[in-house]
Amino acid sequence: MVGPSTPGEPNGPGGPVGPVDPVRHWYENEQGWPTVPGDPVRLAVGERFDVLDVPAEAGHAALERLRGDGRTGPAAAGFPVALQRGRMLLLVAAGSAEELPGLLDWLEWGTLALDLAAIGAGGLIDAPPPPAAGPGALRPPAVRAGSQGAAVWLRPPGPGRGGEASLPALSATGGRGDAPDLVRLVSAVATQCHRVRLLRACDRPPAGMREAGRTDAQPFARS
Repeated sequence: MVGPSTPGEPNGPGGPVGPVDPVRHWYENEQGWPTVPGDPVRLAVGERFDVLDVPAEAGHAALERLRGDGRTGPAAAGFPVALQRGRMLLLVAAGSAEELPGLLDWLEWGTLALDLAAIGAGGLIDAPPPPAAGPGALRPPAVRAGSQGAAVWLRPPGPGRGGEASLPALSATGGRGDAPDLVRLVSAVATQCHRVRLLRACDRPPAGMREAGRTDAQPFARS
């Protein structure tokens, strides 16, 4: 893990002076987020934030549900959110990854297979390019790029969104009044992950139809 850097500083102890990656510089110096050496730039998870990794379809639906929740208002889902390869990365308070299994059990989702994962301490995510426009701008080209490989910001960190106070957390550990706590966020995301799973299952033909035309007496093969 590397610490904050400034343009033109040595690449290492006693090393030659060289240009600093502007992406790395933006994250380390302007956001205070640690990165790890290497190319492309990757962000170290677990110190300033954890990540919930969900299907993009489920994530979009969950964010819309939170925005429409009258208890929090339109600012409820104002924390940073990224997209990559059809997945949505929701930035939440550090330590949330450890809370997720118990939280899912408490919400009675623990026995179901959900396409929901948490990245915590020791994890890494690709660093999306810093936003070229104002913070919070939603640009359709960026959304499309997020489904094809490179990570992009759907909602980049910025004023009121980069600090720990703006990240969903358990109510007992903090969080602003206009941000969803971790319980409500996980509940919304789990519900939508289950919904997406059911819809995808419904798109498949029933087992009897898949096996139509068989003339032998062998049991149906598992799909």
